[in-house]
Amino acid sequence: MNTSLLRNIVFTDSSLAGLALRIPAGIIFMAHGAQKLFGAFGGYGLDGTGQWMASIGLEPGYLMALAAGSAEFFGGLALLVGLLTRPAALVLAITMVVAIVSVHIQNGLFMSNNGYEFGLSLLAISVALLIRGGGAFSLDRWISIHGLGSARNTADVNVMSTQ
Repeated sequence: MNTSLLRNIVFTDSSLAGLALRIPAGIIFMAHGAQKLFGAFGGYGLDGTGQWMASIGLEPGYLMALAAGSAEFFGGLALLVGLLTRPAALVLAITMVVAIVSVHIQNGLFMSNNGYEFGLSLLAISVALLIRGGGAFSLDRWISIHGLGSARNTADVNVMSTQ
């Protein structure tokens, strides 16, 4: 993989804003993914969630439940530790758009009517993390400082030699 692409994906500053968004969003996404995948926290697992998804027109239901549950659980885990925050946030943002459009939008904004306000909040957090990255205390931050040091130096030498 191109090291400059990887560096751009993991690069993040030391802002605490990313941390403040990552931790609660990661926990929430992981919990919702665990409901779909494993039936944890009162969820229905893959079979039950798959049947429900098929009933609202998301076919094949089992595969859609697996995709949504995996995006939420593993994407949430990635946010929690701050590893590949931007790709995880992108996948989670897409997942939230699908949830809003296919399930919640017809119910209006408010959660009391099964509306889209919660999904919209998670979408906003995901987009913010996509733009800013994981911030302080993320594995992305550590990798961008320590893990790519030799690659960064090599790239800097290559740029300097072409000038």
